[in-house]
Amino acid sequence: MYWQLFVSFLKIGAFTFGGGWAMISIIEREIVERHNWIEKDDFLDLLAIAQSLPGILAVNIATAVGDKLRGMKGGIVAAAGTILPSFLIILAIAGFLTPDMIKNNRVISAIFMGIRPAVVALIIAPVITSARSAGLTWKTVWIPLAVALLISFDLGFVSNPILYIILGGAGGFLCWRIPSRRLNKK
Repeated sequence: MYWQLFVSFLKIGAFTFGGGWAMISIIEREIVERHNWIEKDDFLDLLAIAQSLPGILAVNIATAVGDKLRGMKGGIVAAAGTILPSFLIILAIAGFLTPDMIKNNRVISAIFMGIRPAVVALIIAPVITSARSAGLTWKTVWIPLAVALLISFDLGFVSNPILYIILGGAGGFLCWRIPSRRLNKK
């Protein structure tokens, strides 16, 4: 089981570009659909927790899945599998290319310019899937939109991520509480 955890998360870490959000659909496919290690609803809960914790999203998910399946050793093995490919790739790049070589090389610059739109698509796809799975409706879509706007405007007094989580939770509570109060009055 340790080997299976390591290899699964090694593949996820090796073949995903764009960070944690780009990895979500691949992680979900691997741990929910392919191996049935956790249920879809548990994955959504795990995703919410992993996002709210400090650190790398994919490593947080890998650690939690490994811990659930095989305790602390499983968490370490899964996290190592996720981290190892990036570490080795960065080590190889650092050994051969300097930042100036990357910046001034037209071929490498063109490759990175081509990767950017693909990464955006890789990030948007799991956002839409997660929104559907979480039951996001037109009635509640204002919550993530409002938080995204606050983040994009970078208001100095509202720049703490914990505050965004609290605001999102308060918005969700209001969306749930106000309609239920109306039902209870009838």
